[in-house]
Order: sequence, then structure tokens, then C-alpha cells
Amino acid sequence: MTTDPNAAGAEPARRAPAGAAVLREDVTEAIRAAVFAELAAVGYARMSIEGIARRAGVGKTAVYRRWKSKLHLVLDLVSAVAAQGLPAPATGSLYGDVRALIEVLARALRHPVASQVIPDLLVEAVRNPELAEAVRTVLLDPRHGIAAGLVRDAVARGDLPEGTDADRVLELVAGPLYWRLVVVRTEPAEGYDTHMDDLAKAAVAALSG
Repeated sequence: MTTDPNAAGAEPARRAPAGAAVLREDVTEAIRAAVFAELAAVGYARMSIEGIARRAGVGKTAVYRRWKSKLHLVLDLVSAVAAQGLPAPATGSLYGDVRALIEVLARALRHPVASQVIPDLLVEAVRNPELAEAVRTVLLDPRHGIAAGLVRDAVARGDLPEGTDADRVLELVAGPLYWRLVVVRTEPAEGYDTHMDDLAKAAVAALSG
């Protein structure tokens, strides 16, 4: 028996709003994958919407429906990666929090997007003020917020003096990690935990001194 959709009590079929574009998730994912591949292959400066669309197997319109420029596209993807795995350390001790922060940053820097894309973005940011501001907002501000929370907790416990600069925490911790994992691209073959412990102890000693 055929059911009359207009019969009393029947739920009317829901329709998409007129003029609303339905964005297919598989196309969106194909574009994201193409962006990572293009960045790794040609870098941010030479990357183009045309190249991304060609690699993704879609038209340029499909890209522009989702992002208005390559800057917004790249920053959207990088921010999604940067937001992953960034819990605020809360171990109850300065050493424990610094050690946890090291692990969080190391995990983020090992991500293929970070190791391949972020160095290129930082170079381009020197020449592009809009990109520099966006990178600061997307990548640096969240990490500064975590370091500021670490310092705030340490000051409340009496582990650090009032006025301790959160940026100094990042300089002591993120600098060596970035150099080893992104620039030199090496990790200690053995004694990884000892290496991380030594870095944490050195940072705590510098902050407390």
C-alpha cells in the first residue's frame, strides 16, 4: 500500500534550503589531502588553487566553495592539526608539568603536517604580514596559553616567582625540540626518556634560578 505523504499525521519530507550548496565530505577530504601533498611538493609560495584542484581531481570552484584563498585553506588545515593533542599539563609539580609539556610539543612536532608544512609557513611569514599574523594566532597563541597556565599554577604553588614569563618556558622547551625534530630531524636512538628528562630538568633549573 502506498503511503500518502500528505496524509494527516505524516511528517513532511525535509528539503535543503533553496540555493544551499551541499558540500560532499569525500571531496573536502580529497582537497585537504591535495593541499598537504602540494605543500610538501612545491611549498606555500608556489602552491596554487589550480594545482590543488588538479591534484584532488576536482574543479577550482569546489575549492573556492570551501575556502576563499589558499591562505585560509592552509591555515584551516594547520589549525585543525595544531589543536590536536594539546592538553594543558596538570601534574601538580613544576617538573611534571614541564615534562608533560615537552611530550605534548614533541608529539605535535612529529606530525607530518608540522614537520613538512610549518617550517615553510614560518619562512613565508617573514615576507607576508597577513600570513605572519595568522600563523601567530593559529600556532603560537594556543601554545602560549598552555605555557601561561603552567606558569600560573607553578606560581600559585610557590614553585616559580611572580612575574615569570610564559614565553621563557616556550623558549626553553620548544626551541630545543623544534631544532632537533624539525630542523635537524633526528631523535636519540636510545635513551629517549632520559633525553626528555634532561631537557625538563634543565628548563626547570633555568626557570627557578
